[in-house]
Amino acid sequence: MKKVLLAWSVIWSLGSCASYYQANYTFNEEFEKGDLERALKTLRSHSSEGNGKRQFLYEVNNGLLLSMMGRYEESNQYLEKAYLYGEDYRINYLNEIGSYLTNPNFVSYKGEDHEHLLLLYYKALNYLKLGNKEDALVECRRLNIREQQLTDRYASETKFRDDAFIHTLMGIIYEADHDYNNAFIAYRKALEVYEDEYRKLFDLGPPGQLKLDILRTAHLSGMDDEMEKYKEQFGMNDYTYQPNKGGELVFFWHNGLSPVKVEWGVTFVVSRQGGVVFFNNDQLGMSFPFEISGLNEKQVQGLASMGAMRVAFPKYVERPQYYTSATLSSDSLQYSLMLLEDVNKVAFKCLEERMGLEFSKALLRVAIKKLEEYEVRKQDATAGAVLSIINAITEKADTRNWQTLPHSIFYARVPLKVGLNRFTLDITDVHGRVQHHEFTYEGKTGETRFHTFTNLESLYPSYGYN
Repeated sequence: MKKVLLAWSVIWSLGSCASYYQANYTFNEEFEKGDLERALKTLRSHSSEGNGKRQFLYEVNNGLLLSMMGRYEESNQYLEKAYLYGEDYRINYLNEIGSYLTNPNFVSYKGEDHEHLLLLYYKALNYLKLGNKEDALVECRRLNIREQQLTDRYASETKFRDDAFIHTLMGIIYEADHDYNNAFIAYRKALEVYEDEYRKLFDLGPPGQLKLDILRTAHLSGMDDEMEKYKEQFGMNDYTYQPNKGGELVFFWHNGLSPVKVEWGVTFVVSRQGGVVFFNNDQLGMSFPFEISGLNEKQVQGLASMGAMRVAFPKYVERPQYYTSATLSSDSLQYSLMLLEDVNKVAFKCLEERMGLEFSKALLRVAIKKLEEYEVRKQDATAGAVLSIINAITEKADTRNWQTLPHSIFYARVPLKVGLNRFTLDITDVHGRVQHHEFTYEGKTGETRFHTFTNLESLYPSYGYN
């Protein structure tokens, strides 16, 4: 029996040590090479995940791929499922208990804060491309609610509690619907968040285009005093509104890939001080107390005698951008695509904000395992040794995250002439080489067109671009 337990533990480890990225390597490789049809087929070959602990990721990955493929209505069906999953998410306490006996992968993945915002961004963008402004406005209202929930959840100024990019997007949606007053309010809020939070958290100020958006919608809303105030604030006193007969193009550039989660093993030294056992890592400056009032003296001795133990935590690894800048040009005019959202930095910040909770839960998990192991060893040393191996094998971080998101989102708003408009997109890579892409758009009076261009290349260690 003991040999069987030992063999089982080794076999189990072979299938469980891989990170979420590694476990889905075929899908990731196909996606990153731009083979979207094959990636979608691979994703759907694991359709059971649509009803499992990775349901959220299954839905959003389907939604993102279908959006990139121009299948906008089908994309939104999956993204709506992901949205409702987040709305209806309920803690399964039996699974929570199981996670303390195994690892956090026993619990369903509910998605990071920024992932829930971005799925609504893709939904709204899909509707805008379909010319369905009414449903895009529905997503706009949902985004507003999500933003408020984020603000209410985090009171500290050092927390990510508002998303400037999302406020800008809401302004763009309102403006496309010719609701200039609400567009101005959304743009103004975006400016505040860029200035007050994004500069501190992400070293990112407001894009120049946002300033033009504020001035334009202030004028179109009849708020001349506000326009004059912002002209002076921006140092743009020469600004005058120029109506455009052919409508406008809002061009989004999704550059690179968001970070992946990997496992980070940290060793803690265990010590006892009175009625508290401490888990310490001096190198990282970490110390976590573990209350022992509910334990008997033998259990306390067993916990304190552990000496040292390894605990698994998640951490992000950046996939640096391969392309560094892009410009959109037509005739003699050139427009730089400006950074709206550094998804990579936002992801790092969201994980950082809950690392205290992650550490506490992981240490409690390992402590429970060690106490269980201690009790078994008292009865049977061999069985205790086997359990120790199983506990070591099952000590695993939750490395799940939405890994098909872009690293960063850029945009430009450009005027169109009535009729056909030809544009060239020039993208510069890390070696200074320029890649050219040609686009044609039809301009119509009073209409806003939307286009998304995606680069999936990155400088992630698995790939080399020369």
